[in-house]
This record gives sequence, C-alpha cells and structure tokens, in this order.
Amino acid sequence: MENPQSAVNLAGSHGPWGFTLPWTFVLGAWSFAPHGFAEVDDTPPAGGPFSLEKARAAPDVARLMKRLLWMFLLCGVLPAQLMAAESPAATGPVIVVPLRTEVSDAQFFLLRRALKEAERAGAQALIIDMQTPGGAVDAALRNMEALGKTKVPTFTYVNDQALSAGALIALATQKIYMAPTAVIGAAAPVMAGGEDLPKTMEDKTVSVLAATARAAAQKNGHNAEVAEAFVSKAKAVKIGEVVVDTADALLTLSAEEAARLYDGKPLLSSGTAATLEELLSKAGLTGAVRRIEPTGFEQMALWITALAPLFLLGGIVGTYVEFKTPGFGLPGILGLICFAIFFTGHYLAGLAGWEAFTIFAVGLLLVIGELFIFTGTIIPGLLGALMVVGSLVWAMVDRYPGDALLPSTEMLARPLINLGLAVLGGLAAAYLLAKWLPKTALYGRLVLATASGAQAASRTPVMNARLPIGTVGVTHTMLRPSGKAEFGGLQCDVVSDGDLIDAGMKVRVIAVEGARVVVVQA
Repeated sequence: MENPQSAVNLAGSHGPWGFTLPWTFVLGAWSFAPHGFAEVDDTPPAGGPFSLEKARAAPDVARLMKRLLWMFLLCGVLPAQLMAAESPAATGPVIVVPLRTEVSDAQFFLLRRALKEAERAGAQALIIDMQTPGGAVDAALRNMEALGKTKVPTFTYVNDQALSAGALIALATQKIYMAPTAVIGAAAPVMAGGEDLPKTMEDKTVSVLAATARAAAQKNGHNAEVAEAFVSKAKAVKIGEVVVDTADALLTLSAEEAARLYDGKPLLSSGTAATLEELLSKAGLTGAVRRIEPTGFEQMALWITALAPLFLLGGIVGTYVEFKTPGFGLPGILGLICFAIFFTGHYLAGLAGWEAFTIFAVGLLLVIGELFIFTGTIIPGLLGALMVVGSLVWAMVDRYPGDALLPSTEMLARPLINLGLAVLGGLAAAYLLAKWLPKTALYGRLVLATASGAQAASRTPVMNARLPIGTVGVTHTMLRPSGKAEFGGLQCDVVSDGDLIDAGMKVRVIAVEGARVVVVQA
C-alpha cells in the first residue's frame, strides 16, 4: 500500500444535501413569482408603449407576508419532516460499485457518489465489487470514513483480491463475501515505490493504521485481531487455544480460511460466493441490481474540485463582463461554461447532485427576470442572488442525505474559503476590466452579431467615439443598463449610468470611453 506524504488523513467529511431540499427552494421561489407582488396591468395603453410604471406597482403587503410564510414553511419545516422520514427501504435497489483499480482519490470520488445515490434511492444495500492490489493510504482512509457514515447496509465482494488498502476498505463494510479463489489482507504501509518505510515512520504509520483497522472491524462485527494482523507483522492471532497466525508475517487469508468457523463464528467472511448473483441469494438481497460505473472523468473531477476557485472566478468575471456589454456574447458563454464545469466536477466527485445546479439555474433565471422582465420588484432578484450563492456553496459541501439539515462550521470552511477567494478575485478583475476594457478595440468584438437582415444592415458598430458629450437622443430599446439609443438618425449601443431607462425616453451622453457610451435620462 502506497504511503504518500499525506498518508494519514482522518479529517471528518460529510456529503451533499438530500434531494428534498432543492425543490423546496424552487417552490419557495415560485411563491415569490412577480404576479404575487401586485396586480399588474400589462395591457399596452392605446397608442403608446408598455408602461413600466404599472409593472412597478407597490406590492400588496398582506400577499407578500403570506408568501414569506410559505417560504418559511417550504424551506424550513417541510425539508425537516421529509428528511426525518428518510430511511433505507427494505425493497429498494441493490447498488453495486466496482473497485477494480488502485485505491486513489479518483476512485474515492466514485464510491462517495455511489454511497450518496444509494441513500437517496433508499437502497437495500451497497456492494463493493472489489479486485484491487491496494493503493494510497490517505485515499483508503477517506473510503473507510465515507463507508462509516452511510446508513445503507454495506457489503464487500472480494473478487478476487482485496490486498493492502483494499483490505482496509473491506473491513469498513458490514459484510464480506469472497470468491472461491479470493485473498484478503497484507495491508502494511510502504513507500510509493514499494520500498519499506524508515523505522520511525513505519512505527507511527502502522500504529495509526492498526488502530483504524481495529476500530472499523469492531464497528462492523469483524474480528479486530485479524484486522490488526493485516497491518502489523508483530500481531499474532489466537482464538481460544487455536493459533490462527503467528507474529512473524503479515496476515493474508484465502476464502476458505476467512470463512472457517472458530467457536461457531467465521474468522472474517460471511461466506463464499462464486458470483455476485450467488452473493445476493445468500445475503437475502432481493432488490433490483443497479450498477454505478466509473465515467472515466473521476480523475478530471479531482482537478476541477482542486481548482474550484478558478472556475468560480471565471464564471463571475464572465457574468460581470456580460452584464457590462450589450447583447449576449462570448463573456456570457465562457462564464456559463465555467459554472457548468464547476458543477459537473463536483457531481462526479460525489459532493453534490444535479439539484445544486437546478437551484443555481432557477436563481439565475430569477436574477435575469428581475433585470429584464419584472424590473423594480427587487425580491425575485434578491432571492435569485441568494439561491445562486447558496447553490455554489452547497455544491462544495460534502454532506450525506441523512446528515443534519444545516452544515457544520467544519463542513462550510473550505467551500466558504473557495467562494471568498473567487469573489475577491472577481472584484479585482472587475476593477481592472472597468478601467481597461472600454478603452480597447476588443470591447467592440465581445458581442455576438445576432442581428440579421435590415437590422444587421442598420446596426452601428459598438465603438463610437464621435458622439460629443451632451448629445441628446432617444432610447430605441430599454436600457438594462445596456441597450440602443438613436442620436440624429444614428443608432448606437449605449450603457446607462446604473439606472433602468424605458424605451422612447430622452437620454444625454455624459461620457465616451473608447467603445463605451454612457448616458443618463435627460
């Protein structure tokens, strides 16, 4: 078993939110739908454009309080009740996850994802189909810790070797079955290249691993002395007057030896099974078998989660530039790609389900709706922003469906650090872009040319430094804050000085900074 520098890592970990919570946010967001804030007359007045003033009518206080109460019930009481009722179903599926590579962080991501999907599905059991020569100690410990957290019954099917780190992981499951020719054991730590550890390091590492193996064995009803003998050469195994293993070599058991009875109890395994189907029959597992196979992207997920602040930064900067430029263009596309990579990586890493992305999408739609459709209502945009930020944090929290509703400080520490780094980087990037970008020709190329036909022919380039300060024109589209305005028959892309301005309103140019024409309502 390899022993990298981070060989022993017993830090606690937790898993993502259960599936019930996200939909309570969706329902809560629906309860704040703009039609609930006021009776809005959206009929255009005769001979005139749609009146934005009517859409900004003051909300009905009683109706708003009613929606606040619904939001409290949906996001607080209902999830707690639903999650309290969650338990593995006796007739649920049997989840089978393979471990047929070396034990590694990427392999751990697969197991963690399988464990959380098993809990969400109310699985009857989760079976690790194991054939591994071992792997990294720290990854093995993370696998053991995750198995110790789940409420789903866990099995290991040794088919046909569980050596080194694999033996430790098997001890962390509640039942062990072995193929007729399978072997298990030999879990002593070594260097990454297979060399023995220096004496002092070996003593320390063996002590920690032996204690961890004993604890896992005791928790799951396995023989603790056998578990320790897997790790330590100095450990002898004796049951009554029978010496099972002497203190001169690491213990490795065959399927027959592991199933042998001592005082009416098997030494380690619950039985021998030639196939997985035979195991299901012997264990009395009747649920439909559902296999969770590796996608091939687990190693990529390792890098994505490690570089999470950079992907968040890319998403934040892309969104900022998109809102600062007219139309929908390359910055918005790149921002969405960064967010998509962020959520996909954390899903593959077993940290979050797709519900986190659902909340992000709903929140983003609410923010867009506030800016472009239901302007002035404030609450949908505020709620959307909270949902976006919450989903980003939630995607990074390692929480299992059965955990407490609110994450602990330890669970939130790394996600908040990652988000904080991304926000600080985003603010710095926004400051630099605000000073530098409008003065470059690149600014005029950021927007995709979506207009066609006559509109494309009449479109004026975004860069227009010939408009003098003080020039008065009329808005051709609503400025949110970007849009189009017409100055003496010349149509230009402009940006308001922060305010939303209706179409057909007079505006005055107050600044021209390269490609950026800034206007205020005249």
